[in-house]
Amino acid sequence: MSTTSESRPTTRTTGVSEPASEAAAPDPTRGIADPGPLGLAAFALTTFLLSLFNAGLAPEALETTVLPLALFYGGLAQLLAGMWEFRKANTFGATAFVSYGSFWLAFAAYVQFVEPALPEAQHTTATGLFLVGWAVFTGYMLIASLRTTGALIAVFAGLFLTFLLLAVGDLTGADAIATVGGYVGILTALAAWYASFAVVTNATWGRQVLPTAPR
Repeated sequence: MSTTSESRPTTRTTGVSEPASEAAAPDPTRGIADPGPLGLAAFALTTFLLSLFNAGLAPEALETTVLPLALFYGGLAQLLAGMWEFRKANTFGATAFVSYGSFWLAFAAYVQFVEPALPEAQHTTATGLFLVGWAVFTGYMLIASLRTTGALIAVFAGLFLTFLLLAVGDLTGADAIATVGGYVGILTALAAWYASFAVVTNATWGRQVLPTAPR
C-alpha cells in the first residue's frame, strides 16, 4: 500500500523535519521489494471466499474452508507484509496490513473457539459487535487513504461498506442487509485484486501498464 508521500523527505514523529543532508542520504529500503501487492492479494482472496458465503452464493456448510486462508494467507501473509511496510517507513501500509492480518487471525479464533461457546441466540449480536469495531477502524483508514491512490480508496470504501452492512445485518437480524454486505465484499475483493495486480505488474514491467490513479 505504497503512497506517493513516500517519495518526499521523511518527517519524524515529533513533527520535526530531518536535516537536508540527512534527507538526501541514500534510502536504505530502496532494495526492498514493495510488500503491498502481497498484502492486497492475501486480503482479496480471503475476503472473496468469505463474501461468497455472506452473499449466499456458497453453501453455508462449507464456510469453515475460509479458516485456513484466514490463518495463513489473510492473516500471516498480511502480518508479514505489514512488518515490511514498517521497514519501508510506510505508516499507512503497515497499519492497514498488520491490522487486517490480525483481523483474519481473530476471525478464525472467533469462529473456532468463541462463537461455539456463546448462547446460540447471541451469535449474531456478538458477531455484529465484532464487526462494528472494524467498521470504525476502516472508516478512519478510508479517510487516510484519500491521500494514496484511487485503487486503494476503492478498496477502503468498499470494505467500510462491507463491515457496516454486515454489522447492521447481524445486529438487526436483517438477513437481506447482510447479504448485500456479502456482495459488496465481493466487489471489495475484486478492487483489492486489481490494486495488487496493477502494482505487481507495473513493477515487473518497469513502467505503468495498469493505472492506479495516484493522487
